[in-house]
Amino acid sequence: MRLLFVGTHYGGGGTESHLITLSKAMCAAGHEVAAVVRPDTPIHSGLVGSDVQLYSGVFRNAFDPRGFVAVWRAVSEFNPDWIIGSFSKEYWPLALIARLRGVKIALFKHMDYPMRFLTHHFIPRMVHRFIVISEFMRDNFIARGVDASSIQMLYNPLDLEYFKADPQLRKANRLKFGYAEDDIVVGFIGAMHPDKGALPLCDALNQAMALNPKIKAIWIGDGLAVQDLNNKIQSGGFASRHIWHTWAKDVRPYFAALDMLAAPTLVTETFGRVSIEAQASGVPVLCSNLGGLPETMESNVTGKLLPVGDVAVWRDTILNLARDEQLRRQLQSNGRDWVGKKFRTEEIAQQFTVMLKEVRR
Repeated sequence: MRLLFVGTHYGGGGTESHLITLSKAMCAAGHEVAAVVRPDTPIHSGLVGSDVQLYSGVFRNAFDPRGFVAVWRAVSEFNPDWIIGSFSKEYWPLALIARLRGVKIALFKHMDYPMRFLTHHFIPRMVHRFIVISEFMRDNFIARGVDASSIQMLYNPLDLEYFKADPQLRKANRLKFGYAEDDIVVGFIGAMHPDKGALPLCDALNQAMALNPKIKAIWIGDGLAVQDLNNKIQSGGFASRHIWHTWAKDVRPYFAALDMLAAPTLVTETFGRVSIEAQASGVPVLCSNLGGLPETMESNVTGKLLPVGDVAVWRDTILNLARDEQLRRQLQSNGRDWVGKKFRTEEIAQQFTVMLKEVRR
């Protein structure tokens, strides 16, 4: 098949990572793949040098004629069988172009918020595939009135050659961050907004640190809660055992340094990409039992699924894992194997191929 991905967003989050990884995976699976992307963005940087043929284009909003013209030209030159979109502001122009040019279209929905009335009513029915990234999202959209036959689910693909356990990288970065071999390092990697749970996690860590001198914490990210988090760290009595770094493009050195990763969100997540990246990197995960996060791990097998915002339970779980090296090693091994079976790029590319080829009315 000939697949034209469109993603002109300038950000560098999970949706952008999904587009990069899936388009490369479809190339590796033997399909001809092109993409309309905005120059000098994370998506563009992630695809430069790959087998994906690149076209330049920008949709500043759904009515931007420049984006429409760029995609129209790409369709004329590349002659795709499918147009594949991932960003809401591009839904309507891509659906219109697909209809006018007689090309099939698949649209991914990554965020769980309700769509505007006309988009909610027409887009899932107009396009050939409307795809969400977790069963949690699928259930929610069906509950909001989207016909179950109009919506499909495909998990995020993960490049297991990029995210993997690396003993040398672990040794180098533990040394770099000043951790001893027997220190137990708990990490938070992501947006530091109040609803992401960094503040109650900090309370749990400070309480655990009071009982175990080997527990350390590293915080990677930025956001509105950084100052509140810093205040809590400074007043918690263990400031020297906390490290904060702003967001980094390559998080693998931080995964390598960890003994466990915490995803303590207080609000529903549609998926939780950081969870599967950590497990692929050989790091057990502690996740809030909320939204799509439970689909990213297997509780008591690859990590622990914990009640939302319960500081005492999070504290006790961190303490228990900190003193049980054998359990941590078992979770590490299980996590890598489990993620490999469920989210590896080859598996997701195969599922996507079947999804696009299946006959639907």
